[in-house]
Amino acid sequence: MSGAALGLEIVFVFFLALFLLHRYGDFKKQHRLVIVGTLLAWYLCFLIVFILPLDVSTTIYNRCKHAAANSSPPESSNGSGLDATATPAPSQHPCFKPWSYIPDGIMPIFWRVVYWTSQFLTWILLPFMQSYARSGGFSITGKIKTALIENAIYYGTYLLIFGAFLIYVAVNPHLHLEWNQLQTIGIAAANTWGLFLLVLLLGYGLVEIPRSYWNGAKRGYLLMKTYFKAAKLMTEKADAEETLEDVMEEVRKVNESIKYNHPLRKCVDTILKKCPTEYQEKMGRNMDDYEDFDEKHNTYPSEKSLVKLHKQVIYSVQRHRRTQVQWQILLEQAFYLEDVAKNETSATHQFVHTFQSPEPENRFIQYFYTPTVEWYWECLLRPWFHRMLAVVLSIFSVIVVWSECTFFSTTPVLSLFAVFIQLAEKTYNYIYIEIACFLSIFFLSICVYSTVFRIRVFNYYYLASHHQTDAYSLLFSGMLFCRLTPPLCLNFLGLTHMDSSISHQNTQPTAYTSIMGSMKVLSFIADGFYIYYPMLVVILCIATYFSLGTRCLNLLGFQQFMGDNDMTSDLVDEGKELIRREKRKRQRQEEGENRRREWKERYGHNREDSTRNRNVHVDSKESSFSDTSTNRSASKYTRANNRTERDRIELLQDAEPLDFNAEAFTDDPLEPESGRYQPGGRYLSMSRSRIFDDV
Repeated sequence: MSGAALGLEIVFVFFLALFLLHRYGDFKKQHRLVIVGTLLAWYLCFLIVFILPLDVSTTIYNRCKHAAANSSPPESSNGSGLDATATPAPSQHPCFKPWSYIPDGIMPIFWRVVYWTSQFLTWILLPFMQSYARSGGFSITGKIKTALIENAIYYGTYLLIFGAFLIYVAVNPHLHLEWNQLQTIGIAAANTWGLFLLVLLLGYGLVEIPRSYWNGAKRGYLLMKTYFKAAKLMTEKADAEETLEDVMEEVRKVNESIKYNHPLRKCVDTILKKCPTEYQEKMGRNMDDYEDFDEKHNTYPSEKSLVKLHKQVIYSVQRHRRTQVQWQILLEQAFYLEDVAKNETSATHQFVHTFQSPEPENRFIQYFYTPTVEWYWECLLRPWFHRMLAVVLSIFSVIVVWSECTFFSTTPVLSLFAVFIQLAEKTYNYIYIEIACFLSIFFLSICVYSTVFRIRVFNYYYLASHHQTDAYSLLFSGMLFCRLTPPLCLNFLGLTHMDSSISHQNTQPTAYTSIMGSMKVLSFIADGFYIYYPMLVVILCIATYFSLGTRCLNLLGFQQFMGDNDMTSDLVDEGKELIRREKRKRQRQEEGENRRREWKERYGHNREDSTRNRNVHVDSKESSFSDTSTNRSASKYTRANNRTERDRIELLQDAEPLDFNAEAFTDDPLEPESGRYQPGGRYLSMSRSRIFDDV
């Protein structure tokens, strides 16, 4: 099993990152380099979180093996003259290999590749790709030039920070500049920046995640919050539509001014390809390609203005598409919550949906997840499950806050994470060690990463599900993950006292901390900032519990959901009316479709029968006409009498009752399947061309 667990986790984490990226990104429309860069950043960060427990168990085994080797006494001579070597009893040092043991030499190389690749992505490549994807240039050279200019200040800031650390080390007479020390300075600078942001996000997630599950058990709370979101989203949706109309008007003016033989026409065609299809058709109909651009003395836009317009088109189209999709998702959520509120008082214990799901459900789900099972889960079990989960997550949050404030104490050991790991280390229960480490770091990662997925910096950074996240936000999330994950893992190792710089013990460090180097080069960071700054999480948790940030945003004019606010009540009422309006609209659409379906089922067979009768009648006419032509020897009176009788029978057969079908009308009266109605108020069955065919 050596290395098998490592290989399995590498494959599993890759598919996990691919699944999440598919949920938020769009593989078909976004650039491949954006998808690959974001996938690689997410994959490396998730890989660090999943592989670190294996590193901890392997390190504990190596410590046990090293202790067993050092505790073996030297050879001694007894009275009989025989040399005996005392070996430790198996009970004293049960150093058996864990099932997930990783051979020596693999983990240091693995961590070095993963860490430096993630740092290269977050500090150099992803910022450049972010500016490249956001640029409105029409050529690769132009986009690269724009990205370099935008990142010049960005890279200059990094050089300034690194230079400050370098000067500090150079001035200190007790330190000598070496490559390993320079490497340690760079790692310390990156981890300091990441730890500063990590504590802020962690303080929010430790309180907000348990509270969200507790509020999830309140049906009224969720429904009111959904109404509030609907009112805000409708405002954003209207603003996105208005912005798109303004940008499309600018594109129309540019399209009409720059003709087919203008040097910048290729740039205009590139902009038109990014516009929605309906706008492209409108602009294409109004285009006059036979007019030269130099026949009129007009002022033409410059290439720089077209680049700016191209950037505005990309942003406005993406925002408009995102708001449209989010509005439909929010409507489905509101309708479902209203159905849950109605079904809670149902005496039949059968869950009834107001609207059927537009997507067909899986047969497996239909067989097991019946309306009765759905009623018991949604109306009875799910609220209690959310409450129990909220209580468990709250206990984890309290443990994290206590350990963050006391992990620097080694005698006695006050950090609960360190207590659990040390108890398991005494019995060498590697399964328990890996499970405890995984649950601990997984909970910390959820608190941090979920905050990254929830925060929204105006409209520049926003992770939207259902493939609605733009390239800029995807790359920015990859940058945040790569900067937050290394200090998160170091903080976890400090909580468990697996970091020798925290425990102050001369023990074998983990492979992950070994590549970070010795922080003694920067003692004020190792002994000051890394230890005392995480205590700030207590203040942040208290501020989040009392919603101080939400109240401040409310005072600044950014409407937030607060139950005791008049503005919140007004927005809830507005959202409730919007949902009611959309519900009536959808009900009318379904009723119209049902009426058309019933009408078609009722009168569609009669229409087919009448068409079949006319076809049979035409065949009978042809056969009777052939019979008449073969009997030319008959008298003229007989032929006239037969023709008169045949015309009378035809009139009686064609004069059938007229039925109406709503689907019989089409825009094209010449369409052969458009029904029996003809211009001028005539029907096909009563037209003269059909009555006097034989005359």
